[in-house]
Amino acid sequence: MNKFPLSRKTIFWIGCTMVSIGMAMQLPMYFHASNMGYRLVGMRMDFSMIMGMIWMVVGLGITILGLIPEKSHIGLNDQTLQVRALDDVPIRWPHIALLFVMALAMTLDVMKPTILSFVVPGAAIEYGLKSPVNPHGHVPVALLPLCGISGTIMGSFIWGWMSDHMGRRASILMAAVVFIATSACGAMPEFWMNCMMCLIMGFGVGGMLPILFTLMAECIPARHRGWLMVLIGGDIAGAYLITSSLASWLVPHYNWRILWLIGFPTGLLLILLNHWIPESPRFLLLHGRVKEAEKIMKRFGAVAITQQDDTSRISMSHQPHIGKHARFKDLFSTPFLGITAAVVLLALGTGFVRFGFQLWIPSNLQELGFSQQRSFAILRNAALIGFPLNFLVAWMYGFWSSKRTIVLLTALTAASMIGFLIFGNHIIQHPILLYALLILPIWGVSAILSVLAAYAAEIYPTAIRSRGSGLISGMTQIAGVFIIALVAFAVAPPSITATALIAALPLVLAAIAMMMLGIETRKRNLEDITAEEMQPVQQVSTSAW
Repeated sequence: MNKFPLSRKTIFWIGCTMVSIGMAMQLPMYFHASNMGYRLVGMRMDFSMIMGMIWMVVGLGITILGLIPEKSHIGLNDQTLQVRALDDVPIRWPHIALLFVMALAMTLDVMKPTILSFVVPGAAIEYGLKSPVNPHGHVPVALLPLCGISGTIMGSFIWGWMSDHMGRRASILMAAVVFIATSACGAMPEFWMNCMMCLIMGFGVGGMLPILFTLMAECIPARHRGWLMVLIGGDIAGAYLITSSLASWLVPHYNWRILWLIGFPTGLLLILLNHWIPESPRFLLLHGRVKEAEKIMKRFGAVAITQQDDTSRISMSHQPHIGKHARFKDLFSTPFLGITAAVVLLALGTGFVRFGFQLWIPSNLQELGFSQQRSFAILRNAALIGFPLNFLVAWMYGFWSSKRTIVLLTALTAASMIGFLIFGNHIIQHPILLYALLILPIWGVSAILSVLAAYAAEIYPTAIRSRGSGLISGMTQIAGVFIIALVAFAVAPPSITATALIAALPLVLAAIAMMMLGIETRKRNLEDITAEEMQPVQQVSTSAW
């Protein structure tokens, strides 16, 4: 029985409205600074901004209250429930709507940390911070991305736990509301305020990406799951293309702060599309919410039956020791230890590229003599050139081999890092080679992130799937914290050669580990993948090779 006089849906919308109003109250000071080039440094927060902050904090709390699911009473034994035809139905309109909203959500999610690359140079100049474009500053600008990436680590683990308890849909909506609130980062007049908001922003961003892939993995039919998840994941590369384009168009006119503020309308858009974000039927069945699961599966053309009716599709019997009360340490238990080790190593290597090489390449190009606008354009063009290859990668993952695709992309990205290591700063003398080598760390690492996120959502059982996806996302961010911390404390300069060297070695090791320990998931039912992992391992599987 609902303990509140209002429905949880109403409570959610009240909280979301309060957050939106609080965010809108942050904007006047930004617009009033138009005659100063939208520079806010040194200005004091007015009463409207302070009250807006209070509204956002209270609104976030109310939103969480509205998303907590009511306790359900299990009508059937969860060990006998099965999902029939969920992996066999053709793609229907509900699938298409889900994929469209997931693509939008993924783009908005990835844009947040990607924006860091493009706000760092402007923030360093406005606040007088130490960076490659302002080497005489004292406080390192690297603290800004360090706070952001630190927040994503917490978000990856906590959001994964939340998704496995509250549900995939509730977690996505909560992250979207956090997006709205943290767009206030663009209106903060002090650097420490930017860092604090960036930390909270990272908390929201870190959790959404793995949950999006988890929801898609549990709703998309098996024969289409792989290539569609990777194709939608290609928006990781698309997000970089969009962000770099927005930076080159908007920053010269509206300051670097505009890149944060665009999170307000985009976050609202995601909330308004919530009708097309269903809860995962597998999650609902695991938690005994049978009627809700049957209603959603009917939309997708699937039905729930009992084990006596059919034994061709089972949802829980392959995971008898991992029920709905699963723990995080199950990811490191005997059936999953090897595969977890392989994907964690790859996540670390990818993180070193993304938050080492990719994060600092705009500043490094400017240090080598390119203007800010020209450096942004170079990176935009590199992302644009590589973007069509997403379709090839999606085909390879879905129709050739998921395991081989991951290994190949990892090896090629490692090769590009080695290329930058060899040529160093002299690479600017070879424009064609510069573009060729930039395609892989700018587009290629995004492709690896998309296939890795899809892979992580496939290799773990329902009870720990979000936590597994969150672990991989979190390890990517941990690599980022490590390398950004080195920069912040001046242990290692963020030069092209330094960032390439740090990234190359773990990528090579990750390719070897995936080749030895990876499991093939192409066109396979999620429960069948789990069943194979549960079988006693007689030797290291190399069946895909």
